[in-house]
Amino acid sequence: MTKLDFGPLVLGGNTFGWTSNREESFAVLDAFVEAGGRSIDTADVYSAWVPGNKGGESETIIGEWLASRKSRDKVVIATKVFSLSTRPGLSAENVRAAVDDSLKRLQTDYLDLYYAHRDDPNVPQEEVVGVFDELVKAGKIREVGVSNWKADRIQSAVSLARKANLTPITVSQDHYNLVDRELDKTLVPTLRELGIVELPYYALASGFLTGKYRPGKKVESARAEGAAKLLDNPKNVALLGVLDEIAAAKKVSVSAVALAWLRQQPCVQAPIASARTKEQLPALVESFGLVLTEEELRRLG
Repeated sequence: MTKLDFGPLVLGGNTFGWTSNREESFAVLDAFVEAGGRSIDTADVYSAWVPGNKGGESETIIGEWLASRKSRDKVVIATKVFSLSTRPGLSAENVRAAVDDSLKRLQTDYLDLYYAHRDDPNVPQEEVVGVFDELVKAGKIREVGVSNWKADRIQSAVSLARKANLTPITVSQDHYNLVDRELDKTLVPTLRELGIVELPYYALASGFLTGKYRPGKKVESARAEGAAKLLDNPKNVALLGVLDEIAAAKKVSVSAVALAWLRQQPCVQAPIASARTKEQLPALVESFGLVLTEEELRRLG
């Protein structure tokens, strides 16, 4: 089990250097910590998909914020290796180089959590497990996570680590939300068996579970196309109706209800959600202390 305290919500850093500039990112980070948030998630590849970017922009912004606010000891920092084109894969050599790059950009000498962003079938798992353990022993990372790994691959990596008395995997980060619950079948049973906690991304289904996407309504957003497609399924439209009713009864945002539902699922320690501007943050903060009743959980399915 993880020893890290992620708080009730992990702030996603995917918008930093993409839809949030440096000033907006600082404002979001300040407001998040002021509200009681304590965990920030990023990756070396954020946001290489933006024209003119090369990756590392999110880490760089977070690092500048940490340095300017002198707040390193107040937050849990997680980042990832694998997906950056200039630091691809999980070979020991690449992981060693990538973690040093991330530490430099983040302006810190350690990471609370370091993820293998994807599985790498081209590298023996003994090598992957070994190099992450090496980084823990070197004091560069505190805990080891995996993201987007299949159950059997997590099981085999855990088995290898146990046999060799190496650092275990404590966290898994995967696509999971009220709309997409495939994880319940494919991974949650394994995570429960192994004592690994889940920190799900796409917690708000690319904005769909904020409630701003409605039939016949056009939304201007970088992720609007994917979220709007969810309206094609009548089941998702009905779900919005239930969310509206629960949110109105509790006097909170639809986002807060969706995040509270996710946090109350087996294995989930905290959902991951991002805010492009500080004005979007209060809806997320409302979820911090929100607990849904058994009847409300049942209505949401």
